[in-house]
Amino acid sequence: MKTFGTRGPVTPERHYVVPRTRELADFIHRVKEGRYVVIFAPRQTGKTTFFRAALKKLTLEEASYCPIELNFQVYKNVAPAAFYAHLGQNIREEIEKVFQKRQEVLPETLRRCLEGAHLKDHLAMLDFFKRLGGLLAQQRFVIIIDEFDGIPSAIVSDFLYSLRQTYHIEEDSRCPFSVSIVGVKNLTQLNYDRSISPFNIQDEFHLPNFTLAQVAELLSQYTVAVGQAFAPEVIETLHRQTAGQPFLVNRLGQILTEEMDIPKTEPILLKDFAKAHKAILAEANVNFHHVTTNIRKDSRFEKLLMKVATSEHGIDFNPHDELMKELQSYGVITRGTDGKCEIVNPIYQYCIMQAFKPTMNGLEEDYFPENTTAGFQDYLTAAGEIALEPLLDNFRDFIKRAGFRVLQVPNLPSESVGQHLLATYLDGFVKAVGGFMYLEVPTGRGRTDLIILHRQRKYIVETKVWGGAGLYEAGKKQLVAYLRLEGAVEGYYIVFDHRKNPEPRVETEAVNGMTIRSYVIPVLQERPSDAI
Repeated sequence: MKTFGTRGPVTPERHYVVPRTRELADFIHRVKEGRYVVIFAPRQTGKTTFFRAALKKLTLEEASYCPIELNFQVYKNVAPAAFYAHLGQNIREEIEKVFQKRQEVLPETLRRCLEGAHLKDHLAMLDFFKRLGGLLAQQRFVIIIDEFDGIPSAIVSDFLYSLRQTYHIEEDSRCPFSVSIVGVKNLTQLNYDRSISPFNIQDEFHLPNFTLAQVAELLSQYTVAVGQAFAPEVIETLHRQTAGQPFLVNRLGQILTEEMDIPKTEPILLKDFAKAHKAILAEANVNFHHVTTNIRKDSRFEKLLMKVATSEHGIDFNPHDELMKELQSYGVITRGTDGKCEIVNPIYQYCIMQAFKPTMNGLEEDYFPENTTAGFQDYLTAAGEIALEPLLDNFRDFIKRAGFRVLQVPNLPSESVGQHLLATYLDGFVKAVGGFMYLEVPTGRGRTDLIILHRQRKYIVETKVWGGAGLYEAGKKQLVAYLRLEGAVEGYYIVFDHRKNPEPRVETEAVNGMTIRSYVIPVLQERPSDAI
């Protein structure tokens, strides 16, 4: 029986697979045009699966091409001579596999050429390619190099220069005819002489995340095989939370169909997705480890990510900014349709906030007033429901009680300290009362929607940073639109005011038929003594 694959490349024989028909046709078209292609994308985004599908199609359906796959993952620490010696052996083995799959006999002259391929450097490699091109007859030699990042740094420059020289040979005699380089790091992040570009002939290929239609098609494969349907709102919510990131899509599919005891005779509903969503956010999988490890590599990443998350007007995406380029290569941020930086999906946004959130902020003792009797349990009604208005009133008072000490919370940028403290406060609450909290939409204009689930009820809290009276009012309308989308009738709107002369507010009003409870909460930006 097929499953949703999350460990290594997926195969149609064992897994449910998004066919990526259009992307595959685009890539093969570029190969047939003899282009030298590069794709650099984060791990677990489906690169290897995609290119193996392309190799299979070229091998079995395109007799005039001889496509092979190389993998440089194990070469990182080997000497140049060992690299080229093994490369020659690897090329020979892969060409032999192509002929075996086609049930063809390897010509004797070609066999002798491959057996004599004792490469020692890039010059020997170029000579070998010239001989190989003459012996492959009418077949055009195609190479796809996976895990290119593993190439030894001492080799990368000469290797790329050699490929560039080959590319400029006329197509009829060019060997290899097409080369594709696949990896995580961009070529400019590899260690070569940056004063010149050894591979300026590259054709960049973008492998996007799954679309909503592709996610629906993937899940439908399971439904056809098992008979268990996904409710439409589950498919839409799953795509919205993951933005189609392949690992996250498959992992949630895995949890819903393999790890939860949902009877196969019943459809998978939104309440089931909520449990799966809670489960994935609570686990420490390899994908999350990659994300959190990468964002901690440079202390400047935190400040940039928090600005992306909290800036009311957004941060322009600059393709020449080294920090932005690196975070993009890690799959953490992307360029939005408006040209602004965006964190790629709400699940990663949650992981980033958790990664940067101090385990203890030092203000926990100030959470409650002196007359508190049971801590967070005081904010449940007699029926056991969440009393969110008193809970948020107390948060407003907590910020006032803490005063300038909010500035002493370690590792938090001042511009995002309010949102961090609110997320920490609410996270502690929902855990204490047996609820669950997550982010519903990506941030990118200072907006964060915190969703609390408790006893099958959803509570929606939107947060922003003060950007002016007009934007304050516009935020209410944005919240109303979201409430309508979710079928809710009330929402909570918290705006953190970082100005020197803030204007605190608390108001409850009807906006387009919805009840909105709004707070403008001042956040001190300096100690009183500093102001003097």
